[in-house]
Amino acid sequence: MQQEIPLRKKMKREFGAMRARMENDNDTYELSRRSLLQGAAYGIGAATVLAMTMTAARAGKMPQAAVGYKASPNGNQSCANCRLFQAPNACASVDGAISPSGWCKIWVPK
Repeated sequence: MQQEIPLRKKMKREFGAMRARMENDNDTYELSRRSLLQGAAYGIGAATVLAMTMTAARAGKMPQAAVGYKASPNGNQSCANCRLFQAPNACASVDGAISPSGWCKIWVPK
């Protein structure tokens, strides 16, 4: 019983010191110029890679089956009066030969 008291006091003292160090570490965190510049460089790099992959995905043409392309018009909607149509027989978004009288689901009026 006599040995428990000094051990308990010692543990309390060590725990108190540890807690004080933790509180001081949280309060005195400093951001260095180097870590700030590294973080900015990583962020810019990630944004660049993301922008490049998104641009590449948008630039790719879709297969005719994916957009429901058909060689006949849908009412007054045809490739000839679509904003994406590129004369004489191409489309900015659909792969392959396109008929001016064709139609697909991504038709956009001029």
